[in-house]
Parts: sequence; C-alpha cells; structure tokens
Amino acid sequence: MLKIGVLISGSGTNLQAIIEAIEKEDIKAKIELVISNKKDAYGLVRAEKKEIDTLFLNHKDFDTIEKYNLKLIEELKNRDIGLVVLAGYLKVLTNDFIKAFKNKIINVHPSLLPSFCGVGCYGEKVHQQVIDYGCKYTGATVHFVDEGVDTGPIILQKIVEIDEDDTFISLQKKVLKIEHEILPMAVKLFCENRIVLDGRKTRILGEIK
Repeated sequence: MLKIGVLISGSGTNLQAIIEAIEKEDIKAKIELVISNKKDAYGLVRAEKKEIDTLFLNHKDFDTIEKYNLKLIEELKNRDIGLVVLAGYLKVLTNDFIKAFKNKIINVHPSLLPSFCGVGCYGEKVHQQVIDYGCKYTGATVHFVDEGVDTGPIILQKIVEIDEDDTFISLQKKVLKIEHEILPMAVKLFCENRIVLDGRKTRILGEIK
C-alpha cells in the first residue's frame, strides 16, 4: 500500500478531505506522516485524532532553508513515502526536495493555473486578486510540483462562478469546497497509477468518477 506524507501549515481541511476519502476506501493508501512548519497548525490535531504520526519542524532550528529541506527529505524517506501532498503548505521546496521526490509531489492551488500564482500568491491574496481583476470565473488546480512556484504539470482543475457580491471570504469558501473534491481525486488517481506525464501535459487513464 502506498504511503503518503502530507505537508501542512494551517487548519488542514484538505488533509481532512484526504483522510475521509481513505476511510471510505476511495483511496487505497495510508497517510504515514503529517509534517507542519507551524507548531499551532490545527492540521496536526486532525492527524493525531486519527492516530497518524505528526511532526513539527521549525525552520528557525536550521541554519539554512536547504538544511531544513534535507531534514524533511530524511523524515519522509525514512518512512518510505511514495507520494508527498502539499495541503496548504506555505513554504517553497528546494531543488533537493524536488529531485528526491521527482514527479511524486502534488499541490493544490486556489486558482485556475497559470493565473494568479507565483511567489507570495496564496490564500486570501489569490481570491482578492481574482476579484480585483474582475474575473467572472475562478477555481482550483491540483498539479505536480517542479522547481518553479505553481508551474508544474496540471493534473485536475475545477471551475466556480464568481457572483457580483462575492468577497474574498465568500469566494475562498467556494474554492475550498472544490479543493476538497479535486485533491483527494488526484491522490486517488496517483495511487491507482492513472496519471501519465508527457512533458508539461498529463493524461488521465480511464473515466473520472
């Protein structure tokens, strides 16, 4: 059974969505470890409630971000992790990490990539930018992680319509709802070896249900 490592920084609602999909046996895998860069991340509590191993790693305990990432790699490799899921993880991974888990890292981003992304573009900032730009639609994207920021091959996307009276808060709720749908689905597809990479493009084998 594939072992999953999940990296978080906050409340862990996307982590919860994956946990529930595993409990329903929609995903045939096991979350082996949840790591947070924030001690008070509620996602750690969610994992502990399900008796999933957790780890808080403070980047301030390391001289460089490279050393911090090497520790992440060590912890994940020691547990034979086959898929790394970034579920609201707000730190950029180093090239060493990307190489260590090449094509085995997926991330969910709260916009339709390649729009509204990049360094510093996360959380509420994304939704406010979408509203300020006057977009009629937005959505969420699950993608493989490469050496760039939000630049890896796209696996799944889903669209939501923006109402005229939407605020960044109401829009965030809409987008979060579909994140909870497409992230577990992408994990399921990965675990079933149904994602085929062809350069920047991905092809999904079989029907998505």
